[in-house]
Amino acid sequence: MEKILVPTDFSEQAENALKVAAMLAKSHNAEIYLLHMMEIPMQQLDPINAHSDVPEVLFFMKLAHKKFNDLMSSDFLEGITVHETVKADITFNEIKDACQELDIDMIVMGSHGATGIKEMFVGSNAEKVVRTSEIPVLVIKNEHDSFEISDFVFASDFKNDNKETYKQAIKFAESINAKIHLLMVNTASHFITTSEAKDRINDFISGQTFDNYTINIYNDVTVEQGILNFSRDIDADLIGISTHGRQGIAHFFNGSISEDLVNHAKRPVITFKI
Repeated sequence: MEKILVPTDFSEQAENALKVAAMLAKSHNAEIYLLHMMEIPMQQLDPINAHSDVPEVLFFMKLAHKKFNDLMSSDFLEGITVHETVKADITFNEIKDACQELDIDMIVMGSHGATGIKEMFVGSNAEKVVRTSEIPVLVIKNEHDSFEISDFVFASDFKNDNKETYKQAIKFAESINAKIHLLMVNTASHFITTSEAKDRINDFISGQTFDNYTINIYNDVTVEQGILNFSRDIDADLIGISTHGRQGIAHFFNGSISEDLVNHAKRPVITFKI
């Protein structure tokens, strides 16, 4: 891990994520790219109105730079190379493009989640980034005095299309010296026996040399609730899950367990794109 992207709106949640990114940067000797997404009505910047609106844009740019400078004086960033990036009216697809352009290895971002009617119509920013990102996204909900991960839950259906994401999870677990708890959640509508589940998991991990793991079958009403409840039962430090990144009508009907977890989990969540 050499480059970490941290989107920020200078909120408390964004600062919590930046603190975690700083801890990861120090332990991996990585650089941080701090990306501020400015909400400027860019439609006003047409040739006719350019002269009247440019000063307003410059004001917001200067304000963003001032906030960056204030943030850069934080003790937790001392000794870390931090690159300032300001984008005006950036979309979530453009965050993906920025990651490709800068060769980013991981996104770390804060979230307060979204529930109820807000979740239905708006969702959380983290959910949208998770949906479009091609690289791992680590979502932080709370402030962490230290980011030491001992118990890392990797939830999956353990079918073949998840094997590549498991390799990514192993790489991350090894980098932070964490134990992976492989988790399959059994529900009434997709029930398989414990014996069948264990056989599937063992077949899934065959060929991997990583041996710091446990195998767990957990019964619950929904997969999401099973992941949350199991993680609570073992007091996990981190939840990891694969995401298909569904968009459009497919996402509307099928939803995404990973995005639901990003919204509802109290613990940090890391997603890996299939």
